[in-house]
Amino acid sequence: MNREAIAELLRRVRARTLAPDAAIERLRRLPFERVGEAMLDTHREVRTGIPEVVFAPGKTDELLKRIVGKLLQRHGSALVTRLPAERFRRLRRVLPEADYNAAGGLLSIRRRPAAPPGPGTIAVVTAGSADVPVAEEAGGTLEHLGWPVARLYDVGVAGLHRLLDAAPRIDAARVAIVVAGMEGALPTVVAGLTPRPVIAVPTSVGYGTSFGGVAALLAMLNSCSGGVAVVNIDNGFGAACFAHRLCAAPSAPEGGGGFRAKSARSGDDAKRAKGGAKRTRTGGRRGR
Repeated sequence: MNREAIAELLRRVRARTLAPDAAIERLRRLPFERVGEAMLDTHREVRTGIPEVVFAPGKTDELLKRIVGKLLQRHGSALVTRLPAERFRRLRRVLPEADYNAAGGLLSIRRRPAAPPGPGTIAVVTAGSADVPVAEEAGGTLEHLGWPVARLYDVGVAGLHRLLDAAPRIDAARVAIVVAGMEGALPTVVAGLTPRPVIAVPTSVGYGTSFGGVAALLAMLNSCSGGVAVVNIDNGFGAACFAHRLCAAPSAPEGGGGFRAKSARSGDDAKRAKGGAKRTRTGGRRGR
């Protein structure tokens, strides 16, 4: 269920092609729904613009099949992350419409194309080819959400001329997700070359004192370039969700819900109240 589906439901009730009781029954299951041990948040896309995504580790094939089936029933789409190829091969027997991003470990199903969330593209940049699995988790997630992705791989600081060649495509994007292991220097360099926001993703790629990505994480957190946000180690999915939230067009109707709309209304109300108080005080002085 998303905003468009709810709006269509209300239009049908207004047009008297759907009985109010039938609409209530459909909305009754809106907030969440239990599937085995899982409690699906079927309301998440309405609140955040991103539907619930399934993290495969810790779930049996049978539970994944049931969860994906329910998401398809409610949303017409499903995305599963961190899914190994052998598990995908088993699941595809019961989910033949599924696509698989082998590098990113993503199972994706969309029964209708995603509407573009906003204008432009999002760049996904890697320091080395060893960082590609994390980058593909980000890129595949963005594509599932409807974004065109510009992939710029293996342009790390060991050969800066490669990055300079890719710079115009980064400038042409809305935001750059920059994925790097080892010493984690690439996001700082990219942020020093482009006006675009940079989302830095440290990876666990590296030798002993990289400490499984901790060295890259600390380097990115200590970036001397402004405009760099950092997500957790190997968290391509989180980077994609942040980029989507930064770039997606606002979906709330004018005067509708959401923190930004409520904050704006509160500010307007405060201004009106202050103006009213001034007029009252002025009027009082005129009366005296």
